[in-house]
Amino acid sequence: MGHEGHHHSHDHSHLLTAGTIGRALVIGIVFNVAYAAAEFGVGLWQGSMGLIADAGHNLSDVAGLLLALVAVKLVQKHATTRYTFGYKKASVLISLVNAVILLAAVIGIVWESVRKFFNPEVIEGWTVAVTAAVGVVVNFVSARLLMGGKEHDLNVKGAYLHMMLDALVSIGVVVSGIVISLTGWTFVDPVIGIVVAAVIVYSSWNLLTASLRLAVDGVPEGIDVGALVREMETVEGVGEIHHVHVWALSTTETAITAHIVVDDMSQSDAVRAAERKLLARHGISHATLEVETHRGDACGECC
Repeated sequence: MGHEGHHHSHDHSHLLTAGTIGRALVIGIVFNVAYAAAEFGVGLWQGSMGLIADAGHNLSDVAGLLLALVAVKLVQKHATTRYTFGYKKASVLISLVNAVILLAAVIGIVWESVRKFFNPEVIEGWTVAVTAAVGVVVNFVSARLLMGGKEHDLNVKGAYLHMMLDALVSIGVVVSGIVISLTGWTFVDPVIGIVVAAVIVYSSWNLLTASLRLAVDGVPEGIDVGALVREMETVEGVGEIHHVHVWALSTTETAITAHIVVDDMSQSDAVRAAERKLLARHGISHATLEVETHRGDACGECC
């Protein structure tokens, strides 16, 4: 009973966190939609590729924020007889879609920047600089809102990274606007567009690889299975541990199944409790541990 109570309180705190993250994501979406629309309008008016590229990136971030919000909601949905894990895995697929959207935005930005490089247009540098400066503030505020949840969820981490990098990219556009207004070097604008694209690829590559790994049930980042097994084998009464599988239930929850060999089956409950406590310290909340002797007797239990 005590064990069940522990899990209920854990879930409750998780829901509280999800509610806070959900509100932060909604505020971020509203901020960024308003700013991206304004930036895109000024970019079209001035013919600035730097602003249009940045607005496109901001819109792709809005899509990312929306997807992250959907993921947060889906993770909270309860399991059913048809979906016994609930909809947790959807959060992994969403983080993968998010990374792909970002890379698709890159192709569009590079294509347009190259075209602008060979067909330069007159740009009002100060208008571009001021518009982008507003973007620095919007992105920094949005990133601050997501700061609390970025360590717990790959989707929130992705959104946070995008906002921080958008702030840096907007600073780049401010610089290009000032340079163009002082020197008339219009080629700086498409160059900034290509730099923006490079920054997006660099920032989203880790999100893409991490999402792909979780989508094929790879071991989540930050978990060394060999070291974990060695630590589990130090629990009193444990002989050896085999058939270990570690995978992500969602972008925030990790599961493990393992066979634990003990000398004395009467210790099985104590061993299981000690192992679960150890696994919880490593952020592994769902453990299915099968206890057996060297003779192969099994006493499996799923928490």
